[in-house]
Amino acid sequence: MASPLISLLLMALLPPLPEPIQIPPPTQVAPYLPFPNLPALALDEANNGVGIGQKITRERNLQARILWIDATANLDRVNSAEKIQALIQQVKDAGFNTIVFDVKPIIGLTLYPSQYARKMTEWVRPWGTKNLPIEFDPLKEMATQARAANLSLLVNFNAFSEGHREFPGKGQGFSHPDWQSVTYEIETRVRRDGKEEWSYQLGDKPNAPARSPEDLSLYTDLDKLPPRSPAGTLFTIIDSKGQALALLDASLKPTLPEGGAVLVGLPGVASEFLRQHGQPGMLLELLTRPTFVPVGQRQTQVPLMTSPHHPQVRQRILDMLTEVMRYDIDGVIFDDRLRYASLNADFSDYAKKDFETWLGKKINWPDDVFHYEISWPNLERRTVPGPNWEAWLVFRAMTTRNFVADAAKTVKSVKSSAILATYVGSWYPDYPDIGANWASDDVPAGYRFLTESYKKTGWAGLVDFVITGCYHSEAVIKDAALAGKEVGFTIEAAGQFSNRAVNDATFVYAGLSLERFKNNPDGLKRALQAAGATTQGIMCFDLSHDIDPLWPVFTRAFEKPAVAPHATPGLLEELRKLKADKKAAKVPDLPAILYRGVSGTGF
Repeated sequence: MASPLISLLLMALLPPLPEPIQIPPPTQVAPYLPFPNLPALALDEANNGVGIGQKITRERNLQARILWIDATANLDRVNSAEKIQALIQQVKDAGFNTIVFDVKPIIGLTLYPSQYARKMTEWVRPWGTKNLPIEFDPLKEMATQARAANLSLLVNFNAFSEGHREFPGKGQGFSHPDWQSVTYEIETRVRRDGKEEWSYQLGDKPNAPARSPEDLSLYTDLDKLPPRSPAGTLFTIIDSKGQALALLDASLKPTLPEGGAVLVGLPGVASEFLRQHGQPGMLLELLTRPTFVPVGQRQTQVPLMTSPHHPQVRQRILDMLTEVMRYDIDGVIFDDRLRYASLNADFSDYAKKDFETWLGKKINWPDDVFHYEISWPNLERRTVPGPNWEAWLVFRAMTTRNFVADAAKTVKSVKSSAILATYVGSWYPDYPDIGANWASDDVPAGYRFLTESYKKTGWAGLVDFVITGCYHSEAVIKDAALAGKEVGFTIEAAGQFSNRAVNDATFVYAGLSLERFKNNPDGLKRALQAAGATTQGIMCFDLSHDIDPLWPVFTRAFEKPAVAPHATPGLLEELRKLKADKKAAKVPDLPAILYRGVSGTGF
C-alpha cells in the first residue's frame, strides 16, 4: 500500500478532476428590421448581424435595391424610348436604386448593336412574338433614362452561353461548333466472358428504347416493354449479376427473377448478338468506353454552353465588355452562365491541353480525372475519382476565377470606377461540379472540397459585389422550424450562409425570385425583411414575373431612400481595409453555418 506522501505526489501528477460550471443564459439579441414599414419577423439576429459589411452598411443606412430586367422575357417592355422612360420612372418611384439590364441573354444575341454578335430583333414563343426594331438601341435609351433618374445601371452578360436549346442554329455556338463545351459521356457495352471481341452496344437508360434500333435495350420493369415487338426480336433474361438464364423469342412473355432484367435485341445485328452470346449459362458483364460529345449534339440544358478554355470564346467576351463599357453605364454583371456546363464538361482538347500544361505532365485522359462504372441491373452510373480528381476541381475553379480577374481589368481599364459583379445560386455545394467558386479566398466553411488550394480560387475579392439567388418561398428560420420544415430551405438561412461565405471580401446581396410570391404580397414582405436582414442588399428577379400587383409592396418597403453600397465611393476599399486589419489582429472568423439546402437553388 502506497504511503500518503506518495499518493499525494501521484495525485499532483494527474490532470484535475472535472468540476461543474455555471454559464449565464445567452443574451437575446433584438432583431434588426431593415424595413420598419413592413411587419416584424422573428429573425435570427445573432447570426444575421455577423460581419463588417453588415455593421457598416446598417450604421450608414446603405442598401442595394436591385430590379433585374431579363432580355427575352421583357423584350416588349424595352422596345421603344417611351416604354423605357415610363419603366424607369416606375422603378424609381418604387424605391429601387439599381437596375440590372440583360443585354446578352442565353441565346448569345445582343440587345444592342455589337461588332461581335447579331442583334436580337424578335423572341418567338408559342404564345406570341415579341419584337425589337433593328434600328432601336434599348441600351442607349436605358442608360440615358437611368442616369437622369439617378439610378445605378449594370448590364448583364451570359458569359459562356451562345445558344438556346429551343432555337437550334441561332447563336454563335452553333455557327462555331468548336466553341462548344465538350461533355465526357460513356458508351456502355455488354461483354460476354470478359472478351472484348464479344461485346455489343447497350442503350444508356433502362426501361426505354435504345437511341438506335441496332443497340440492345434493357428493361427491369416488364410493364415498360413495348406491347408488340417485331418478329425476330430476342429476349435474354439475366439475373442481378448478369448471368444469362434464358433466351426467348419475343412471342413468349418473359418473367424476371428478383433483381433481374431482360436484354432486348431487335431483329438484325442486335438479336444476332444475343443469339450467340446471350444463351443460358453465359456471363454478361458491363464495360464502358469514354466518348466526347459537343453539347450541341446532345443538348440537355437550355443554354448552349461554350468552353471556358477556348481562346476565342474568352477574348470575344472581353472584347464585348470593352464595347459595352462605352455606354454611360456603371458596370457589368455576369449571371449564372459564368461556369462550366457540368461536372463532365468541359473535356475539350483545349481543356485537356490547359490541364496538362498546368499539371506539368501528360495524363491518362479522362481516367486520371475520373471514370464511370455501370452496374446491373439498373445501369446505375457511379463516378470514380482518379488520381487528379482534386487537381481537376481546383483547375476549373481557377480558370473561371482568372477569367473574372481578366474581366475586372477589362472594364476598369475603360472606366476606373466601373463595377464588375457576379450572380450565382446560393447553394454553394453545387459549385465545385461547375467550376465556379464565388466565395472569398478564406471562406470559413468545412466542406470536403474546400482544400487550401481550392479556397484560393474564390473570386469574391475580385468583384464589387456578389448576388446569390436565395430562391425560397419561406422567409424565416424560426417559422420553418415551427412548421416542421427544413430550416435550410429559407431565405434567411441562404442569406446567412451567403454573407459568411463571401466573408467581407466584397458586398453580398440576397436575390429573390418574384414568381414565388405571385398573389402573395404578404409573402414578399416577409422575404424582403429576411433578405435585407441577412445581407447588404436585395435583388428582385424579374420584371416579367407578375410584378405589377407587387409594386405597392416595394413602394411601402423602400419608402425611406437608400444608397447602394456598391454606389458609395470608397466604401469597398474601406471594407477590405477593415477586414485586413481584423486579420492582422488575428481575430478569428466565425464559421459558416452549414445548413442542409436545396441543390439548384438560384440556378
